Amino acid sequence: MALMSSTEKNTLNPQQRETLLEVARASILNGLREGYPLPVNPQDFDPALQQQRASFVTLNRHGQLRGCIGHLQAIQPLVKDVAENAYSAAFNDNRFPPLSEQEFRDIDIHISVLSPAQPMEFDSEGDLLQQLRPGVDGLILEDGYYRGTFLPSVWEQLPSPELFLAHLKQKAGLPPNYWSDTLRISRYTTESFGKE
Repeated sequence: MALMSSTEKNTLNPQQRETLLEVARASILNGLREGYPLPVNPQDFDPALQQQRASFVTLNRHGQLRGCIGHLQAIQPLVKDVAENAYSAAFNDNRFPPLSEQEFRDIDIHISVLSPAQPMEFDSEGDLLQQLRPGVDGLILEDGYYRGTFLPSVWEQLPSPELFLAHLKQKAGLPPNYWSDTLRISRYTTESFGKE
């Protein structure tokens, strides 16, 4: 299921998407050969790819997660963000060893471009759960030093709001039944695309 950004003006066209996927693949290849991300000059790319936007790059191999790294806030031009996140997903995701040349041939790359996160207002866990939009919302959970996020694509594995929130709490380092008045949740949408 393709998940689109709720802001139509920020939607990328097929050529822009293809360019980002090519940059991501080239950045991983550069990492294998040179040991660092592909250097990109944003001025060489379409104006839409020069805009400051946040992204995540997810790598899958034979249908299994092989790396996922990204930013929740826009800190640099989108094309540069994708190049750096693709490299980091391949070589710096501490859940996996660095990607090998052998694995590179089997990698599927998926890119998620994030909308700005919006804080949610709720007065109880039940209220929060009722507001969640399965398949649409990405969530950022914060409480003190605890922080975690799930992209909207995670709804495919955790389809109910209750499961989604419980697992997000665990990802942030909290018990699944944790609740506090200081808990903060923000939501965002993504425009996601990839190449098998």
